[in-house]
Formats: sequence, structure tokens, C-alpha cells
Amino acid sequence: MSGSDEPTAKRPRREVTPAMTFPYELDSFQKLSIDALEDGDSVLVSAHTSAGKTTVALYAIAKALREKRRVIYTSPIKALSNQKFREFSEKFDSVGLMTGDTTIKADSDCLVMTTEILRSMLYRGTEMLREVGCVIFDEVHYMRDKSRGVVWEETITLLPEGCQYVFLSATIPNAREFADWVESIHPGTKVHVIHTDYRPVPLQHYLYPCGADGIFLIVDEQGKFRDDNFRRAMSSMGAMDAEAGGANGADVSKAATSTRGKRKPPRKGTQSIMEIIKLAMDH
Repeated sequence: MSGSDEPTAKRPRREVTPAMTFPYELDSFQKLSIDALEDGDSVLVSAHTSAGKTTVALYAIAKALREKRRVIYTSPIKALSNQKFREFSEKFDSVGLMTGDTTIKADSDCLVMTTEILRSMLYRGTEMLREVGCVIFDEVHYMRDKSRGVVWEETITLLPEGCQYVFLSATIPNAREFADWVESIHPGTKVHVIHTDYRPVPLQHYLYPCGADGIFLIVDEQGKFRDDNFRRAMSSMGAMDAEAGGANGADVSKAATSTRGKRKPPRKGTQSIMEIIKLAMDH
């Protein structure tokens, strides 16, 4: 399921040649994002890992370059910045990299950097920022981090008016609230919240009891809770506790004899733990 929380009615838009085309069919959330960008608006794209958020970033870069404006792509970590620098360099001619360790072609039209670097440039009032037409914030959900979130808050606040913003994020509960905040500090900006529930990479949850011989699948890719595996995991933890007790002075041979061939019943509280996990899954 893909969609936007914006009204379905759109204002007429002049026909333009697409800034970039792709060799694959775009998902509906990608089309909505591109339409909003072509309208001159900003977007907050909320999607699971590998759902296709980078496609939106690529189009935003191509659009800024088409309009002869600089574009800045920011990420929370150097490794991701390095990865995106290599990736974008294969698509565009003028791409630079700025991290705390490396500076490559700092006068490029498309600059990849960490968010901290961009904040530092804003503090210094770097002249180059006057030429920026679009800023892309990847992994913007880092703003919720207690220790580093202030970096994103200050950076977004200090950016000059007239920029187009692309916020890429994993699913976040307060997406509309965040968009409203951006619009409040940059009154001329319209931020569309666009999301998709599609998860291309199946999500599975495993439990690894400390000291166990293996891992236990607790929630499968369909979101189904595996009661049988959960009980096996709890039983293995009970068996390990019994072995640890024997090693601390109990009669190990007697304990082994009494439990041989028998399945250790789940420890007290297993049912309560299972109910708590299921409750968390439902919410």
C-alpha cells in the first residue's frame, strides 16, 4: 500500500521533460514523490529498507542539475556517504564528497556529506550554500536520536529559504508532525508526506538464548508468532540454567539422569512473556 496524506486534487503543472528516466516501472509512492518535486514542493518519503527511496533521491538530484542548481545529499554516517558518493558518481558527472576524513571535488554540483558537515557549513555561512536548490536528508529518522537529533534540527532550521527538501526515512509514527514543523520554520515550503507499507526484504525475528546451540525463529515473514519455537527457546534457557546449577556444586550426573529423555517444561513466566511479545506485535 502506497499513498500520501495530502489532498488528491492537484494544481495544474506545466509539462516538462522528465529530469531522469528509469529502466524499471516506478512504484506509486515514487511517482507521487516525483510529481510533488516537479510541482516545486518538498517530500518526506517514509518506506522500509530497500523499498526504493533512492529512486526519489536520484530524481531530485537530476532535477536540481537540470535547473542549474547545486544539490546536497546528507547521511548520518561516513560509510553511507562514501557508498552514495560511489553510487551517484556512476549516474552524474559532477559529484563530490565531504566527510570528516575526506574531501573530494568540493566544488561539484552534487555534494555528498554527513549532516554534521552541512551544519558546520551553515554555521560558517559558506557562500556556496547560496547556490543550493535542493537538500536531501537520508535516514532523517536519526532526528529522534537523543544525542544526535539536535544536528538535524539545527541544520534544517538554518537552511536558507527557497530550498527544496527531500527527507528519506524508515517508517516513523509522527511523519505529519515533522512535516508541519518544517513548514512552520520555512513558511514558503510545502512538505508532502508520502509513504508505502511495501517491504521487499522479508522481516523475520529470531531469539538467541545466551549459550544456546542455535537460534529460534519467533516471528516469521508473514508476521506470525511461532509459539512452538518460542517455547523451545524458553525450554532451552531452562535447561541451561539447570546445567549451570549443576556446575556450581549440584550432582551433575544425577541431574543428567533425571532429565534424560524428558522435555524440560517451560520456566514459570514463559506464558506471560509470550503474551507481552504478542501485545507489542499488535501495536
